[in-house]
Formats: sequence, structure tokens, C-alpha cells
Amino acid sequence: MTTWLITGCSSGLGRELARTVLARGDSAVVTARDPGAVTDVCAPYPDRALAVALDVTSPEQVREAVARGAERFGGIDVLVNNAGYGYRAAVEEGVPADVARLFATHVHGPVDLVKAVLPGMRARRSGTIVTVSSIAARSSAAGSGYYAAAKAAMEALTSSLRVEVAPLGIAAFSVEPGAFRTDFAGRSLTQVADPIADYAPTAGLRRKENDTTDGTQAGDPARAAEAIIAAVEAPEPPRLLVLGTDARTRFAEVLAEQQADLDAWAAVGAGTDFAAG
Repeated sequence: MTTWLITGCSSGLGRELARTVLARGDSAVVTARDPGAVTDVCAPYPDRALAVALDVTSPEQVREAVARGAERFGGIDVLVNNAGYGYRAAVEEGVPADVARLFATHVHGPVDLVKAVLPGMRARRSGTIVTVSSIAARSSAAGSGYYAAAKAAMEALTSSLRVEVAPLGIAAFSVEPGAFRTDFAGRSLTQVADPIADYAPTAGLRRKENDTTDGTQAGDPARAAEAIIAAVEAPEPPRLLVLGTDARTRFAEVLAEQQADLDAWAAVGAGTDFAAG
């Protein structure tokens, strides 16, 4: 039986993942800032589900969540860093305090969790760490620069982590979902309070009042949960799991754009080496 610790389980992908792993017979530390929000997820499984209050920006709560999970179930086998929210603002509009909070939630908190579970995983020479990122890390749309930067930072860190822990029997990979039918584009989406008019044609198009995608996204969170479980259980988990046809399409477009740029500037880039002889 596998023990999961999943962050951000009050709604969306985290909630569906917790429900799915518990339904299939695994144990789970089901976390949310308000543990009352996950009572219904845990109630049918009193022996295998543990609801824990966790604000990932609190190092004390991070340590307590991991310790309680280890005490109850003997250790954490799979960590899923999923908790997060959206923040939309043009780069010039970004409010420092808001940006700091965004990075605390999407980067610093997840790193604290990784560091908290790794000693146990190293001791057992097994475990998996999953970073839930976003196609935003690849596409970097106008108005999502700070969110994209936070997700890209955690993806890069996970790529290095993967290499560091593989010889220890531990796997690490990132997940890049596209648009899924969760609260992300609704309740969980924040934005700058004082927009600059000059950015109305770019970043402004993605402000909440102009976004009509909430509730119509093609992605099914239940199917995403199954895909993540399949990747965790694979003999060789992927380096990056891209979820949703929209994300896969955009990923391919970005790759093509990058290749075209690489080719167009190949001579200039190659010309910076020291001259032979």
C-alpha cells in the first residue's frame, strides 16, 4: 500500500487525486489550509485517510504535516506538490507583496516539502516526488508572466532533483496540465487591482472579467488524476507529463517556435566561440 501526501486538496486536481488514490486502496495525507474542506474526502476511509491543515507557506505546518503522515502511516511514499493559484498581471503591474506570496506558494513551500520528505525516502531508497506545474511554464502568455515564472522555476528545480535522487531509488517529475475544469479560472484566480490601460490589448485580455473559460475547460480532473497515478506507478516515470490536448498542442507550437529561432540565429550563436588556431 502506497502512502501519498497531496497538497491543495480542497478543490480541483488535488481533490480528485486524493479521492482516487483512497478509492483504489492507498493511504493519503489529505491537506488543505482548512482541513474541514476535505472531511468528506477522508470520512469514508478512517483507517487510510488523514486530513491535515497545511498552508505550504508555513514551514512549521510543512514539518508537522510530514511528521504526522510518517507517524500515522510509517512514511511518505509519494509527495504531490499541487497547491497553488493563478495570478494575472502584466510584468510592470506586478505588486511585490503579491509576487512574493505567489513564489512562496509555488516555489518556496514546495521546496520545503521536498526537503521534508527526502530524508525518509533516502532511508528507504524509494519514493516519488511530483511537481504539478502548468503549460503556462512553457507558453508564458501575456498577463501570466509571474505565474509562468514560478512554475518554470519549480520545473527546473525538479529536473535537477530528478538527476540527484535517481541513484537513490527516488523518482521526480513534473506535470504540465492545460485547462482543466477546476476552480483555477474562477475562485482560485487572482489579479492585479490597479491595471495599466496600455496593457489592455495584451495582458488585459486575460483579466477575470474578460475570461469566459471557467466551467467550459476540456480537461477532466478525474482523468488527470488517473494519468498522474499511472506515471507514478510506471517502471520509468516520464521527465514531464503533459496533460490535455490543448497543452500538447501548445507544447508542440512552442517547440517549433524555439527551433525556428535556434535555426535563424545559429550562425550568430556559433560565432561566439574562440577562433580556431
